[in-house]
Amino acid sequence: MTNVDVRVNTIDSLLRRSASRTPDAVALRFADRDWTYRALDDAVTRAAGRLLALDVKAGARIAAFGVNSDAYLIGFLGAVRAGLVHVPINFALKAGELRYLLEDSGASVVLVDPLLRTTLDEVVGDLPVIALRDADDSLLATASDGPVPDVNVDVAPTDLAQLLYTSGTTSAPKGAMMPHQALVHEYVSSLLGLDFTADDAPLIAMPLYHSAGMHVFALPYLSIGATISLIEKPDVGEILRLVEERRIGSLFLAPTVWVPLANSPELDSRDLSSLTKAQYGASIMPVTVLNRLRERYPDIGFYNCFGQSEIGPLATILRPEEHADRPASCGRPVFFVETRIVDGDGNDVPLGEQGEVCYRSPQLCNGYWNKPEATEEAFTDGWFHSGDLVTSDDRGYITVVDRIKDVINTGGVLVASREVEDAVYLHPAVAEVAVIGTPDEKWIEAVTAVVVVKDGQTATEDELIAFVKERIAPFKVPKSVMFVDELPRNQSGKLLKRELRAKA
Repeated sequence: MTNVDVRVNTIDSLLRRSASRTPDAVALRFADRDWTYRALDDAVTRAAGRLLALDVKAGARIAAFGVNSDAYLIGFLGAVRAGLVHVPINFALKAGELRYLLEDSGASVVLVDPLLRTTLDEVVGDLPVIALRDADDSLLATASDGPVPDVNVDVAPTDLAQLLYTSGTTSAPKGAMMPHQALVHEYVSSLLGLDFTADDAPLIAMPLYHSAGMHVFALPYLSIGATISLIEKPDVGEILRLVEERRIGSLFLAPTVWVPLANSPELDSRDLSSLTKAQYGASIMPVTVLNRLRERYPDIGFYNCFGQSEIGPLATILRPEEHADRPASCGRPVFFVETRIVDGDGNDVPLGEQGEVCYRSPQLCNGYWNKPEATEEAFTDGWFHSGDLVTSDDRGYITVVDRIKDVINTGGVLVASREVEDAVYLHPAVAEVAVIGTPDEKWIEAVTAVVVVKDGQTATEDELIAFVKERIAPFKVPKSVMFVDELPRNQSGKLLKRELRAKA
């Protein structure tokens, strides 16, 4: 048996403690399967043994290409128990994008959902592949039954647990190197800032490959012994059904799901009285939609969660009692995060002025995998530079203006796309909007609104421009409006404005 340091605190140790405290409590519910904490802990050990049987070396990268399932979560926990590095991959990626991540990470093994096997087969080469589920030799089949092997791998808090690839909304994805200790610190920040309790009965509908679903919700809740309900995808009808039937108390959704949920006719027939905590994040929430939900459900506490993969990902929270005065703010830093707002020369900006938010935190990644220049650029002057343009008030509340790369330079004046988007969203016919800068001989960049109209309603370009002109300064008003059926987004709900700019 390995001489494991008894003082070590890793992601794996959190599950072990929960299994020790409440072995017979239900940890996870997925489809028709319930896993107690004892059963889940044993399943994770079997999964770790299966991976180690492949004779992979400590620190080897294990890619996971799948949708939400109990098998996906067991695969992550099995990898970290085995001292391996989990590489979650967006299940919507095409062959070329998938190839890039497999090659960049240097993956040794791929865990895959059978329905995604065709895409994987185009690029996998001779890498070992293990089905996550729905096969006799799947990881789930191994984890569900049989002897529990003796897996005692010496894993240090400084060892890598995951390569969290950034969304790639402005450039090729970069793998943020997340050690165990960074993620464990982030779990503590999540537990404290979001008021989690073991009785919350959370529903996890957002993808587990994304850092928010896994590291702000699933793992913190498992660490305190809660019963998690997990569904494969964020279907609004299924979400509302489960909130009512399972008496769900905590629900995190990206704004791209909150928006259709707020408009769902099923709200009139579903009992949501059990829901006391509702979290949103991963992209900017339209204030009009947020206010509509808060007015309809005054007993639900809404939490704005803001951050990025490189910090685990939670950096700031706007708590329920803070929404009344600052509905557009993303709140204040969480327990383990310190912030600073600087200009382009690295100088602190005066209160209320725009600048880049920078972080110091034990939650931060070690840098970017195989990208020393990007790491050096991000970590300068003793701070991590986020790329987010924000303002701050005298009480430390931060408001996101835009991603720095999404700010529009129109006629030499900088315009934040979010401010224009908020104005367009006020129009009753607008379902979704993204504002971008398009090349223009006169203006350098012309403010352009890309709009999705609500079903059954109509709007014209002239009508929307006139509507917005009444609400914001003339130089911010869109010069043109493009109408589309849907906006391009990644699976975590972030707008892919680079795709809109390319098309425009």
